Amino acid sequence: MKKQNLLGAICLSLAASIWGGMYVVSKYVLDFIPPLTLVWLRYIIAYVLLFVILKVVQRKNKKTEVIKKKDWLLIVWIGFIGYFVSVSCQFIGTKLSDAHTGSLITSATPTFMVIFAWLLLKEKLTIRKVISMLLATIGVVTVIGWDSNLGTYMLGSIILVGAAITWALLSVYAKIASSRLSSLLVTTYGLLFAIIFTTPAMMWELQTHNIYYNSILIILGVVYLGVVSTAGAFYLWNKGMELMDAGIGSLFFFFQPIVGSFLGWLLLNEKLSSNFFIGGMLILVGVVIATFQKEFNQSIQFKKTSANKRV
Repeated sequence: MKKQNLLGAICLSLAASIWGGMYVVSKYVLDFIPPLTLVWLRYIIAYVLLFVILKVVQRKNKKTEVIKKKDWLLIVWIGFIGYFVSVSCQFIGTKLSDAHTGSLITSATPTFMVIFAWLLLKEKLTIRKVISMLLATIGVVTVIGWDSNLGTYMLGSIILVGAAITWALLSVYAKIASSRLSSLLVTTYGLLFAIIFTTPAMMWELQTHNIYYNSILIILGVVYLGVVSTAGAFYLWNKGMELMDAGIGSLFFFFQPIVGSFLGWLLLNEKLSSNFFIGGMLILVGVVIATFQKEFNQSIQFKKTSANKRV
């Protein structure tokens, strides 16, 4: 595997794993802070942290990136469609259905990413990608299970499909933006515009909901969600998408339900069935095929060429 692809795989794996673990923390914090307000708090913390890091990096490199008008429009679009619309749809859709339905439907995100990468980035839709996607999708459904009540949550399900589509769009447009600007800058200013879009929704929500922050655990939970699950994971995801083909990188999104299920078992005493291990293996095989098969084929071709030269 090339060094660039390896680094991209590490970034995407870490980001998806962090989001999988976020379930445990957010499950506790959401009992005291309403969802859109929690999103706003996460973004404020993440933006301040990333802005400071961005300025330190720019001062160290003695270079400030020039953001053109078209790049500003792209960053605004990323903040709106991804960090505002997608995350809000995920919260609202889950509230109108349940967490299980949310996990199942949003696991379709990588499929949409492959389609958008084909349409917008002109990435090839190869048989290898299709097979990998099918294996990983079957693995996710095996881990989460198919809910027979899925059809009863019609409105919530539609909104969750919207969350999957818009996050896929975010990932592809973040890759486009990162080809011209640093992933750190794109993530930082994308969050800034997300804060602007989220603020009215947060103010409306606070008219009917109260915030309880009289516990150090609640405060630490919010800080963790802002620093690790937002600033860290958003940057790692954008950086990983910059380094890899969007179609292949999308498969790492499937690590999210695996880590979430494992931590639910480890910390919340939730049960793990044999489906977890079977599905997890299918996801891993799908990722390995997509990530390593290309290098494997190139290695075989190189050996054949070398052998022909010797003959």
